[in-house]
Formats: sequence, structure tokens, C-alpha cells
Amino acid sequence: MRIGGLASGMDIDSLVNKLMSAERIPLDKMEQERTTLEWKRDAFREINKKLTELDNLMYDMKMSYTYNSKSVSSSIDDAVTATATPSTSNGTYQVKVSQLASSAINVSSGELAIDPTEELDASYHGTKVEFSTFDENGDEQKYSYTIKEGDTLNDVLKRVSNDDNNVRMFYDNQSNKVIMETTRTGDYNQGTAPDGAEIQFANGSFLQSVLKMDVANEKGGENAKFEYNNSGLVMESKTNSYSLNGIDFEFKNTTDGKNAKLTVTNDVEASYEAIMKFVDKYNEVVEALNSSQQEEKFRDYQPLTDEQKKEMSDKEIELWEERAKSGLLRGESTISGGLFNLRQSWYSKVETGGEYTSLTQIGIETSKNYLDGGKLVVDPKELRKALQDNPADVKKLFTNNDEGASRGLVNRLEDALSSTMSKIGEKAGGGTDTLENYTLGKRMKDLDKRISAFEDRLVKVETRYWNQFTAMEKAISRMNQQSAQLMSQFGA
Repeated sequence: MRIGGLASGMDIDSLVNKLMSAERIPLDKMEQERTTLEWKRDAFREINKKLTELDNLMYDMKMSYTYNSKSVSSSIDDAVTATATPSTSNGTYQVKVSQLASSAINVSSGELAIDPTEELDASYHGTKVEFSTFDENGDEQKYSYTIKEGDTLNDVLKRVSNDDNNVRMFYDNQSNKVIMETTRTGDYNQGTAPDGAEIQFANGSFLQSVLKMDVANEKGGENAKFEYNNSGLVMESKTNSYSLNGIDFEFKNTTDGKNAKLTVTNDVEASYEAIMKFVDKYNEVVEALNSSQQEEKFRDYQPLTDEQKKEMSDKEIELWEERAKSGLLRGESTISGGLFNLRQSWYSKVETGGEYTSLTQIGIETSKNYLDGGKLVVDPKELRKALQDNPADVKKLFTNNDEGASRGLVNRLEDALSSTMSKIGEKAGGGTDTLENYTLGKRMKDLDKRISAFEDRLVKVETRYWNQFTAMEKAISRMNQQSAQLMSQFGA
């Protein structure tokens, strides 16, 4: 703690603060420069974030389903529906479903005398609950669960249901019966057990004697059955779905002896929407890059110091910083060069041997307004027509993976995008990079060292000022003492 001015009557603290304000001017400029570098780094990273979003869409733009998406309509859509792959041939397919796949279920034949929530009688301790099901090959799989002391019936049923055995069991309070059913549809008993039941257990077992179940009472456990294209061949599936010739059928109900007609066509709208999603993201990226080069730079608006912020309201600070951040990336060759390379990706022809060799042939061109920075403009009618008439050649135009003149537009764009993202990364780094790993970071680190050294210097300067004023105070104090002594002598 320093207290000055006792001898001189001067406000030494205020004088030192004013002197130090002048000394701090270079430090303020360095701190403002560092803040500007941070803002610039963040602006670069925001650009790279948008480029990454566009890059992520490249994957979909390389896939067949983007250009050759299929739609399937059904004449009996409450009974049979389907989806198709891009390789599925267009046409009509007929399916007659005579039986749905079902789960096997067995129920107690009479009401039980056991309270499922009470501990089972000691006579049941050590009793085994045994049954078997069948695997994919029709081989019998046996399961056994021992009743332990303290178990209730619900405990035993839960233990069965939680195991990997394709079965669940539970007690129904209203009917006072146990229900046992398979957790999958289909017929897996391929002759191992003559009665055809999916869940097998022995006479006299806990299931039969205590839970009053009979293997013969089982229902369900059947495969789906259907006839394809009036071939006379009845096909089966353990589930209510079946894949055939690139079509995935889903059975919801029987067709009552009728044929469900499923028509496969090109889903032009889905392909159009996928391409438009990409175009919109591309235009968003171009807007970000282009606007960064057109923003006005307000050189009189530098980052605010802490002292300046104390004298301003939050709204004033917000408006000031909005102008101070404007034009941060203007003139940056990494951005302008990247924008140029993105535009160039679309212009050259693609020699694929297909019908389409340029974007304009499928209704896409770059904007004629130079202020748009090369945004893409789409003629919906022309693009839909190209996707309807020749989706395979539209795909080649975008995705051909050769080099040189045959390289697809998306691959060319990806090359330009990767180059720009790499250059921005070298300049501004990523979220996990340390200052030493990118150009702006190195400048910030250098400024940190200079700021630290300058702050040490300011401490010494401030100490020197205080020492000088302290010496002055001491001199004045001695003079005052001498004056007082002289006055006292004259008075005597």
C-alpha cells in the first residue's frame, strides 16, 4: 500500500495513474492486436465448419441411391408394402399372401392355485423349470431354471424371460393363468418333435403339472406363405418380410386370394431433393466465403480495452465489436483462392462417355450475378427430367472417379474443398490445436511473450515513479521541518 502527498499535498496516486496510462498505450495496442488475432482465428474456424458440413454431404452425393432412388407403390398397401434398392429393375411385381408368420403361444389350461407374488412352497425348492426351443437349423436347444429358496412364481417367470432363449413368460392376473410365447415368428421345429410345437416340455414337468400347460395346446409358430408373380410356387419366410430380386417385401395381412401389385419406379422427387440439399449447402458456403470478402472494414473500430468497456453499456459494446469484427477476413488469399477453386470445379466438362458432360445439360448453372460469388441456380424442370430419363448418367457426371477430364464434378469439388480446408487449418488450427500448431497461434504466442515482458517493464516504471515521488515527499518533509525550526528560533 502506497500513500503519497502527505508532505506536498499532491494527489500522487492520480498523478502516477495518469503517467502509467501513457506508458500503457503500447500494451493496449498489443492486447488489441491479440484480440484481433483471436477474432480472425475464430472467423477462419467458422468458415472451416461450414466447409466441413459441405464435405459431409459429399458421401451422399457419391452414392447410387442419391441419383437412382426407387419408390414402390402397392395396390393393397394394408397387406403388402415394399422398398427397392437402386439396382432394382422398374416394373410390376405380384404377390399373393396366404398366411402371415406368427409367434408360438401356450396358455395354462386352467386357473392356477399359486399366488405369483408369494414365496413358493419349500416343496418346490430345487425343482427345475425345463423346456426346449429350436435354432435356425432346427436343432433342439434345451433350457433349465432351478427354483431357489425365496423365489416367487413371478421371479421364476422373469428369470426365464430375461434369458436368451427366444421365450417370454408372464402371469395374467385376470385369468389366473401363465402365458408362454416365443419372441420370434416362424416355424423352427423341422421335424425334431413330431407334434410340431415350437416350445417343448415333458409330461409331469413343472410346466405341465404346476402351470397346467400342454404342448398340444400350443398355437401359432407358423411361417409366412406367399406366391410370387403367379408362378404357382409357394414361398415361405419365418418373418413377415422377404427379400427378392432387390425388393424387400413387408407382409401386414393376407391378400384374401388376390394379387397385390407392387410397381417399382424411379423416385425422381427423392433424388431431386437430395441434390437440392447439396446445392443449398454449397450456396450457403459460397455466401459465407463471398460475404467475408465483401464486408466493410472499419479501421477506426479497434477491440475495446477493459477500461473502455467499463465506460460503455452492454449494447454499446455489442455494436462496437460488431463493427470491429467486420471485414476481418477481407483480402485473405486463403478464402478468395478457395472460393475461386470451388467455382472452377463446376466449369470444365466431364468426359464420362455418358449423355451428360456438363451441369447446364441437367438444368444447373452458376449465377450470372457476379455479386453472388458463383452460387448454383437450378432449373427444377430440367433437373427432374434428367433424373427421370437417365439417372445413371447424372450419377456419372457427379461421381465419376477417374482422374483428369473424366473426373466427376463432386470429386473435383471435394479436391478443391480439401485443399481450402487444409490451408485454413494451417492458418487457424482446430479446436484441439495448441498455439504452436498454426500460423495465427504462433503470432498470438509471440504477442503473449511481448505482453508479459512489457507488463514486467510497466511494474518497474511504476515503481520508479513512486520512488521519485517518495523522494520528493521526503525532501519537502525535510524542508518543512527545517522551516519550522527556523520559524521557532525567530519567534524565540
